[in-house]
Amino acid sequence: MGVAPLTEILSGPFAHRYAVPAVNVFNDLTMEAVLAAAVEKRSPLIVQTSVKTVKSIGSDVLYAMWTSMTAGIEVPVALHLDHCPERDVITECLRRGWNSVLFDASKLPVEENMRQTVEVVAEARSHGAAVEGEIESITGVEDGVGSDTAAAQQSLEVALEFLRTTRVDVFAPAIGNAHGSYRQAPVLDAQRVSDIVAAYPVPIALHGGSGLSDEQFHDLISRGCAKVNISTALKETFMKSGLAFLETAAERDTWDPPSLFRAVRRDVVELTGSLMTVFGSAGRAG
Repeated sequence: MGVAPLTEILSGPFAHRYAVPAVNVFNDLTMEAVLAAAVEKRSPLIVQTSVKTVKSIGSDVLYAMWTSMTAGIEVPVALHLDHCPERDVITECLRRGWNSVLFDASKLPVEENMRQTVEVVAEARSHGAAVEGEIESITGVEDGVGSDTAAAQQSLEVALEFLRTTRVDVFAPAIGNAHGSYRQAPVLDAQRVSDIVAAYPVPIALHGGSGLSDEQFHDLISRGCAKVNISTALKETFMKSGLAFLETAAERDTWDPPSLFRAVRRDVVELTGSLMTVFGSAGRAG
């Protein structure tokens, strides 16, 4: 229990076909709220920080928040650096204590991506940390990283060569998923998940989870998606909850920041807990 390696957190979900929410937080309230949901639901949890959040708050402050909030926690949790193309930021976070990173070299040629990912894996191993890898950009921009132009999908053979060469702990393939809010129902290549897992059993990370249907989640999780990334849904919940509270406060001409924080926290806890139920991770922490 408590802070645990990503590989340990994902081994059970991958074997038994459920998934762990990997939620992007961006301040102290959201970090505390998603951890509270994990405790309430007895669920493992992956807390994610974007490069933008690391740079805006600072790795020292973020990690101090993390260690303070996870002291004595009784469910397995991990701290993951999401979509990071910058090697210096990866090094900084690994040295601070992040126990998982996604090295996003998807804009590089596959050969160079593999070469650098091998280096990142070696660096992470020296810190006892895990690495998530990808060879294709996930459509959409997330906290300043990415592109709205869909990347070409690599062949299964190329994906398997990447996995065998780099030995990453988690793999994030492009399957028609996208970051941000979907403008229309996505058509997902779920079979690609099955094909990769059948040839090389590795936990799959599903990016762009905000906005998928429960049926899509269940299907992809049953095929090996053991890590499901959630970012946009949390941001929208945070902002809309705050907006609704402030509109009411304006009508009443009553201004009490702690009440605002409690209202937003409640909605973030509710969202995170509902995802744990849908993904099947609720109650899995004992």
